[in-house]
Amino acid sequence: MSTRLLVRLHILVAALWNRILTIGRRRRSDVVKRILVTHHPQMIGDLLLLTPLLAKLRECYPSAEIILTTSVATATLYEGRPFGVVAVPYVPRQHRTLRHLLRHSGFDLAVAPGDNRYGWLALALDARWIVGFAGDKPAYKNWAFDELALYPDTPGTWGELTAMLIPGPPPKPYVSSDWPAPRCKPFILPPTPYCVLHVGASTPLKLWSAERWRLLADLMKKRGMHVVWSGGPGEESLVAEIDPQQNHYSMAGQLDLAQLWKLLQNASLLVCPDTSVAHLGRLTGTPTVALFGPGSPIICGAGNYWRDSSFRAVTDAAFPCRDRQTLFGRHIHWLRRCGRTPDQCATPGACMSAIPLDSVRNAIDELLNTRSNDAQRY
Repeated sequence: MSTRLLVRLHILVAALWNRILTIGRRRRSDVVKRILVTHHPQMIGDLLLLTPLLAKLRECYPSAEIILTTSVATATLYEGRPFGVVAVPYVPRQHRTLRHLLRHSGFDLAVAPGDNRYGWLALALDARWIVGFAGDKPAYKNWAFDELALYPDTPGTWGELTAMLIPGPPPKPYVSSDWPAPRCKPFILPPTPYCVLHVGASTPLKLWSAERWRLLADLMKKRGMHVVWSGGPGEESLVAEIDPQQNHYSMAGQLDLAQLWKLLQNASLLVCPDTSVAHLGRLTGTPTVALFGPGSPIICGAGNYWRDSSFRAVTDAAFPCRDRQTLFGRHIHWLRRCGRTPDQCATPGACMSAIPLDSVRNAIDELLNTRSNDAQRY
């Protein structure tokens, strides 16, 4: 039996047992002392986008313990316990992480947005009231939930949608002091001022052309900034293609998430595709320009919660094949995005190629000029 299958079996048995023990006694508690938030632990960007939900839970339940399941790597970002959240690593392929998670069992409230299979994990962890979004398929995914809500009719970011699962007003807008910087292993920061050009992404459909990255780097150098290339593990080849002469600093594949936080925190600018690094830039307070090809600048944008952040989304809003209206398998009438894989895309990279360099430059000018004016004002 594979480890993944063993983990699923363990979750199913524990969930069914807890359901049997609480038949006729499941109800939303007026006193909430322990809260669980569980989501796909490997989806780093989606976890960071849940920040409005965490902020609202803390505002609604100021003295409650809040546990968030994360990947091992992402847990380091929560070391300073933003909003009092305790990150507990969970890897579905590793049974030992489930055993460790089970030691935290016993929750008054659990929120499982996104894929509803994580409702079963919440039930296995003895959550007495589990909330999430309705409509996931197959239907058995929804059976563990006590309360299911429809996606709102009003457009919003993913984090703002999830915060609506909790009754009450929206959370206060984010400020950088809400999230203490994680400790990191020492590394040498580039000379200041510098900008970070993060060229990697979770899918090749989100990659901008090497030529445009080169032209952008030249523009930033003319503005008096050192250029720092960034990319995740295995993305060093992208930087090599863009800058074969190594004219600029490269930290691609060299930094863990905590080190990347520090790099961004000290940067004057971040430009990147719509990926987890863009969300990280908002958390660190770094002026960020995000390039949206297949993704949605509404779902993954700043929204109201990050309204005070220095963030600009650059996209071709009318690109024709951004025509999918589903999020985690549910239909949203106001959503426009593309969830195709590279094999399903008839014109790979076309939506990213539709983002002109001039639009990115204009967004950068707007951000940096606004920041400069704010500094002069104060």
